[in-house]
Amino acid sequence: MSEKLIQCGKLTGHKGWVTSIATPADPSANFIVSGSRDKTAMVWELTNDSVNVGFAKRSLNGHSHFVQDVALSRDGQFALTASWDNEMRLWRIDTAESVRRFVGHKKDVMSVSFSPENRQIVSCSRDKTIKVWNTIGECKLTFDQNSHSDWVTCCRFSPSTENPVIVSVGSDKRVNVWSLNKTVPEQTFTGHTGYLNKVEISPDGSICASAGKDGIIMLWNLAEKQPLSSFDAGSEVHALAFSPNRFWLCVALDSCIKIYDLENRVVVDQLVAESSGNSRKIPRCLSLAWSADGNKLFAGYDDNDIRVWQVVPTQFGSA
Repeated sequence: MSEKLIQCGKLTGHKGWVTSIATPADPSANFIVSGSRDKTAMVWELTNDSVNVGFAKRSLNGHSHFVQDVALSRDGQFALTASWDNEMRLWRIDTAESVRRFVGHKKDVMSVSFSPENRQIVSCSRDKTIKVWNTIGECKLTFDQNSHSDWVTCCRFSPSTENPVIVSVGSDKRVNVWSLNKTVPEQTFTGHTGYLNKVEISPDGSICASAGKDGIIMLWNLAEKQPLSSFDAGSEVHALAFSPNRFWLCVALDSCIKIYDLENRVVVDQLVAESSGNSRKIPRCLSLAWSADGNKLFAGYDDNDIRVWQVVPTQFGSA
């Protein structure tokens, strides 16, 4: 028995590109949060309806520029947003209230991530810095020594409490691994030939994947701080997402989404979105997130929609 993904619906409501999607850690939770170039984040309530997969329940309003990234706390009660207005905001999911502003970056904030125990927050910016904050909005640490020489485009906290590192990538083509007790990188990985858009860490915290303009996916062993492997996705990579329960890596490209089986180094599936309305242009996927149970993939596009893909079994040899 093999598996494939089928589109089971769309979430429509944003008025700009869907730049980021966050899903709760609890498999029983029935919502997701998305960020957009319409300057808002949206809380969507998911349904089991075969006709309508969900609806926009609350809008998180307050940023004055594009929302570039969104993250959820482990308990699913709070969302963090990063914006081109140089700020991050902490929101209550149930009330859509902005309860905290994080002010300190001097340029667009590109990425934000919670630590696994929710006590710390990491952010990165086009000001070339990475900052670590507490949850009340105080900046406790700035990584700016031997850091990135250009925009820092993405940063992630490892989910591992045993090896609580931060990984960052930037326009300088570097992948930096940081420890919380040092202000210089523990390790710098090089090898990419173009600017980097994304870095993501596997659910067990053992490896990370980096990708961007050169179309090459590079995997790095975080425990041993060494390169693992690489493969060519064929075009610029806009987003990455590790499956929570399969050894899959989901890769968003200009024309499609590819699902890679990392163990067997094969493409499990290739997802092509149909154009919306009267447009003949194939929508470009910019953001990805798996549901906690690994059965649904949420993909945000530059036609302002979120497409929902369902994992279904298929017999070997079937169409």
